[in-house]
Amino acid sequence: MSGQYTKKTPLTLGAQTIAAALAFGTHAAAVYAEEPECEDKKDVECVADKEAIEHIEIHGVRHSVYRYDRSGDPRRVADLVDTPQTISVLTLDQIQESGRTDLKDILNAQAGVTLGTGENGNAFGDRYIIRGHEARSDVFVDGLRDPGMTTRESFATERVEITKGPSSTFAGRGSSGGAVNSITKKASTAYNFGRVDLAAGSDDHSRFTVDYNLSLSDEVAVRINGLSASEDKPGREGIERERDGAQLSGIYNPSEKLSFIADVYYLDAHDKPDLGSYFDKTVREPVEDIPVYAQDNDFLDSEVTTFTLRTEYKINDKLRFYNATRTGQTENGYITTGLHGTNRADTDPEAPGAATMTLSTHQGWQEVDYVTTQFNLFWDAEWFGREHKLVFGLEYTDESVDNGVYDIEYGNETNCLTSGRRGVSGAYCILDAEGNLASDLGRVMGRTFTRGEADSLYDIETVSAYVMDTFAVTDKMDIFFGLRQDRFDYSNVTSDQLYAYSDTMYNGHLGLVYDLAENGNVYATYSTATNINGGESDLGTNCGYGGLCGTPEQAAQADPEVVENLELGTKWMLFDEKLMFTAAAFRMTKSDVMESVGDSYSTLGTLNTGENRVEGVEFGLSGDITDKLSIQASATLMDSEVLDSYNEENIGLALSNFSEKSYYFQIRYQPTERLAFGGDYTYQGEMYGGQPDTAAGYDHESGQYSIVVPSYQVVGLFANYHATERLTVRANIGNLLDEEFWTAAYRSGAFMYLGDGRSFRTTLTYEF
Repeated sequence: MSGQYTKKTPLTLGAQTIAAALAFGTHAAAVYAEEPECEDKKDVECVADKEAIEHIEIHGVRHSVYRYDRSGDPRRVADLVDTPQTISVLTLDQIQESGRTDLKDILNAQAGVTLGTGENGNAFGDRYIIRGHEARSDVFVDGLRDPGMTTRESFATERVEITKGPSSTFAGRGSSGGAVNSITKKASTAYNFGRVDLAAGSDDHSRFTVDYNLSLSDEVAVRINGLSASEDKPGREGIERERDGAQLSGIYNPSEKLSFIADVYYLDAHDKPDLGSYFDKTVREPVEDIPVYAQDNDFLDSEVTTFTLRTEYKINDKLRFYNATRTGQTENGYITTGLHGTNRADTDPEAPGAATMTLSTHQGWQEVDYVTTQFNLFWDAEWFGREHKLVFGLEYTDESVDNGVYDIEYGNETNCLTSGRRGVSGAYCILDAEGNLASDLGRVMGRTFTRGEADSLYDIETVSAYVMDTFAVTDKMDIFFGLRQDRFDYSNVTSDQLYAYSDTMYNGHLGLVYDLAENGNVYATYSTATNINGGESDLGTNCGYGGLCGTPEQAAQADPEVVENLELGTKWMLFDEKLMFTAAAFRMTKSDVMESVGDSYSTLGTLNTGENRVEGVEFGLSGDITDKLSIQASATLMDSEVLDSYNEENIGLALSNFSEKSYYFQIRYQPTERLAFGGDYTYQGEMYGGQPDTAAGYDHESGQYSIVVPSYQVVGLFANYHATERLTVRANIGNLLDEEFWTAAYRSGAFMYLGDGRSFRTTLTYEF
């Protein structure tokens, strides 16, 4: 990746190169080989480059296209190597070279992260599980929570940070296993830059993006990012994805002390979704080579609109004020088709008792309105001869979510009879009496729909306050401390009753980092997280997936779920501080887990009947091994166990949607200035289907887990060729081995999400 930048005031070549590389990545330094003279200081080409210097001061020198030194969350005041927590940063170069664009695909490739499923409110895999714990509501953009079940794209993303382990001091409620924070592209007065990417490939793939930053003066700059993309799901012709989006960002620096950054973000996504295959319990495997059975009018539509304003004011050399405020609206709706294997009923008139596959409908809609504002005061103080980096914060968030379903009508008569829990009934079979596929598979049901009324009105208003401190005890030992209070008012009007309650939660972290050498340390940390009854906005009274548990009275009396985490680790900067190595051992215990106990509440006296534990080790590498070889790699080895449960048969079982072993690496080799190539590898170990935060489904008679997601491995390749100073060609092959694999399973095995098949992409990048 290279760029064209206009020169500002006479910085040193090194400073200009660093500023450019920090902003735009791999080969930005090359354009400074010959520096033009700058005579007219009033020309926009020669505006003062103070922001570039500030960028260096804030973010440090970025040595590698696959490594970043600092977190995008300004409250994390230390370098990542000196932070006592596992934090993986996926850089812009790494994301682009991997060929992945949707956030769920980016995250699913990472070690320690898996996907889950949901039956109605969210049935598409956009549910992240970090270290065995739900994280679908723990997605943040520039440090502010991004609520709602929506499609998330990366066209306006600078990098993605994955925090492993509880982090409620920073994130608030939830974040039991970690959190995801996307850092967006922002306008800058330090440079002018333009880039257009045009991609085409197999499966009718087309993708167009534009990124243009214009510095208008010392004080003002604008940046626009645009997207238009469409494709079929690789290996599933007719399963479609469309994305259109734009982000407009602006910066205004009225003085050296004060700055404003604002952006408007919009994404419109239209998909024809695919629930994939199903689990055959007889042979204990997913059914392979499943036909594309989606109905013609199936859809998954997401529309996202946000406005964000960031204000920063440097009060003096010791005090700095920062505010980030966002208001947003998301709309999500879907109707999709599931497939399940069964037999025709003995009374079926065409093929009694014959094996067949039947269709089912899954659907819902959601509207989210939210506003959030976060105030931070950074104070660099000196007490008792030691420097303290203090952060004082106040945060307010109001989320309102309307959930509902569609009124469905079926234009076609059922074409077979099957037996079920309710006896014999009509069904839609995709196989005829001879076992052949229906001639018009996409119109078997003839389904039409209208949007129904909301059946769940969710609202949560939260006021949070926190304080954090980072200070040196000795020249070799640093202490990290944080404490947070969250006070919330919760209400949820379901179809027949009102749930409403208020509570206060406390969380904190305490970490110690000890330097063993100039380039390495060991650390220990303790952190907590809490989550509330009904914390997931899309599920109403579906307790099994994070919705409300119990009656309104019981819901109010339930205690928050609590996660405690102990982590011991080490971090080293190797190869002249170009490569960071991390290793950590951790144990997370989640207590007071809310389980659906039904009428037994009166005798048990509580809904908080569960407890589970996840422990393991994690390793990471990011940076440059040599000047030509870059790598980002991670490996996670974990074990999960249910320690306590209302259902005693669950005790000792593994958690659902949990992979004990997962590995990921992406390697990049650049033998010449013009050519770079590499690839990535993902391994995900075997998982078992079931409800979140409880035991995976288990057959005690056979002594086997009921639903199995087989282990899989996926290999991708890429190559970049810099044809000219401005033009780059990139080729990607996704899923090189064309392996059929499944990323998650519903608790009954009724559907298992299919990963993408093999794909070929070519991308032309022109910079100006």
